[in-house]
Amino acid sequence: MYEQQLTHPIYAYVREAADALGCDAYVVGGVVRDLVMRRHNTDIDIVTVGSGIELATRTAALISPDLHVNVYRNFGTAQFHYEGCVIEFVGARRESYSRDSRKPIVEDGTLEDDQLRRDFTINAMAISLNGEQPYTLVDPFDGLSDIAAKLIRTPCDPDRTFSDDPLRMMRAVRFATQLNFTIYPETFEAIRRNAYRLDIISQERIMEEFNKILRCIRPSKGIRLLDECGLLERFLPELVALKGVSSVNGKGHKDNYLHTLEVVDNVAMSCTNVWLVWAALLHDIAKPATKRFDPVHGWSFHGHEVVGAKMASKIFHRLKLPVTERLKYVQKLINLHLRPIALVEDNITDSAVRRLLFEAGNDIDDLMMLCEADITSKNSDKIRRYRHNFEIVRDKLVEIEEKDRLRNWQPPISGEDIMRAFDLKPCRTVGDIKDAVCDAILDGDIENTRKAAWQRMIEAGVMLGLTPVNPKDI
Repeated sequence: MYEQQLTHPIYAYVREAADALGCDAYVVGGVVRDLVMRRHNTDIDIVTVGSGIELATRTAALISPDLHVNVYRNFGTAQFHYEGCVIEFVGARRESYSRDSRKPIVEDGTLEDDQLRRDFTINAMAISLNGEQPYTLVDPFDGLSDIAAKLIRTPCDPDRTFSDDPLRMMRAVRFATQLNFTIYPETFEAIRRNAYRLDIISQERIMEEFNKILRCIRPSKGIRLLDECGLLERFLPELVALKGVSSVNGKGHKDNYLHTLEVVDNVAMSCTNVWLVWAALLHDIAKPATKRFDPVHGWSFHGHEVVGAKMASKIFHRLKLPVTERLKYVQKLINLHLRPIALVEDNITDSAVRRLLFEAGNDIDDLMMLCEADITSKNSDKIRRYRHNFEIVRDKLVEIEEKDRLRNWQPPISGEDIMRAFDLKPCRTVGDIKDAVCDAILDGDIENTRKAAWQRMIEAGVMLGLTPVNPKDI
């Protein structure tokens, strides 16, 4: 009996409404799984052997006449928010699929039909809310045992489960990663066999599941599983291309795929920003394209940060990820991820730190987190040295920031100032003059004041053969 565990007030209202309508109602799916596992869940799914919309409407009326119900008649579902949870209602149904679509043909069904259509045994459990045996667990596929054994398993033939709805393969990996479960061997082999079916799923739905994996405390588990079952190469082949080590004359390099997984885990354990995890995932993505061997110096990947930022744009567009501020953020971190450690190796200077603060802006702390996560050496002395170097960089960043306030800094003169001073229209020359002023301030050649910047602007224009028509600051 689960009456004591069902503490949310919605269950009493649903029971009263179902009794009034003369139908059976059950709480099903993830909320039952999480109740058994003592995990928090704010999505409550109610199934009734009858009309889900009618039960939702009656339940909402019992709570308050002003409670708004969202009705989706095409899907036979209804939903409302109550006491911090999303409550969704649906009538029990059976589903069948065509070969080239994950959209099912839906018919009314029994509770057993509804449980059979669920993706995994741990999500196919139900608890009755009324009827002859209220608050009783209905577990036809032994989901309780699979929770105890930490197994992800399908309630029916896995080939049918994954062929019908290939997104369930991504969900299997996601649940295994989130819950730290193992995918049942027969289920995992079925994912291998049906991996090609992922191609009929939209990139948006694939990314919804993949981002949930990246939000886990250890995303590498999910990425490894995706790779082992053949799903990763279907949507992110660039990551698979990082695998392997080349060796010439006894000189090799680290496996950039394994290194990337370590960096991803290091970041994921330190923050909840999925886009910083994406930056970690893609920070070395261009190493295969930039790999070169020199007999004296060995392997190099010169420019991989620049090429990687360009590749990130193509990847984001292809995967239908946000290509506005999110992409710019990821590209910025990829572009700059070598800079902090290079500051120490090149004998750190104030001007170099100013430039880094100027370019990183408010993302400087995230950049430093990525750079420190990038330390995956197994050499303890090297790790100690790198961490000491990063401490030097952090101290210098604080010092320069306090002195110059360059985070998100804008130069004291604008493009409009330059065009007005030299009677110019928008052109490349305006940008060249502005860059000359910025460089002079960042290098410490002039003070960060409008007066000094205006004087350098006039000097830069004259050097380019321009005659100022408004030489004085106005």
